[in-house]
Amino acid sequence: QVQLVESGGGLVQTGGSLRLSCAASGRSFSSYVMGWFRQAPGKEREFVAAISWSSDRISYADSVKGRFTISRDNAKNTVYLQMDSLKPEDTARYYCTCRATSSYEYKYWGQGTQVTVSS
Repeated sequence: QVQLVESGGGLVQTGGSLRLSCAASGRSFSSYVMGWFRQAPGKEREFVAAISWSSDRISYADSVKGRFTISRDNAKNTVYLQMDSLKPEDTARYYCTCRATSSYEYKYWGQGTQVTVSS
């Protein structure tokens, strides 16, 4: 069992930055692929970024490439999402999630943190 708690969301102007954090509890954090998804009102949840346990494999959605950076600190059981050059279309609830390396299913999810970008 893994519990995920996100923090760092808020209201920011266009062009601003936010850093989201996700604290994980439970065993084997360092063996999980960690990811961030987001969901805007009236839209489906969409992939944002993911990072492997050793940080050697990182992927981003095209919409955030070059603006967002995912990272992790296995000693602190924490994954981060640095979001720069924010746009109004980045407004959404951001969710932290994880999956086993051998699985394609993101099994554990946090409650999410709201990010609102004003124009």
